Amino acid sequence: MPSKTENADLSDAEFLNTRLSSAKFHDVNLSGARFVDVNLSNAHWEDVNLTGTVISNANCSHMSIANACYEGMRIDGILVTDLLQAYRSQAS
Repeated sequence: MPSKTENADLSDAEFLNTRLSSAKFHDVNLSGARFVDVNLSNAHWEDVNLTGTVISNANCSHMSIANACYEGMRIDGILVTDLLQAYRSQAS
C-alpha cells in the first residue's frame, strides 16, 4: 500500500539516493528547492509556477510545453516570444 504524507513540513530536508518514481505531489511548495542529477523523464507537470527557475545541462529531447506564459523566458539567451514570432512569420 502506498504511503501518504499530508500537511508535513519538510523544509530544509535532504533526499539522497531516494526513489520517488510514480510519486504524486499536489499543492506542494518547492520554491527555492535545488535539484541535481535528477531523472524527471516522463514526468507530468500541470499548473506549475516556474517563475525565476533556471534549468541548465538539461536533456529536453521530446519535451513538450503547452498553454504556458513565455514572457521573459529565454532559451540560450534568446527570448522565446521572439523565437515564436519569427517561426509564426515564416509559417504564414
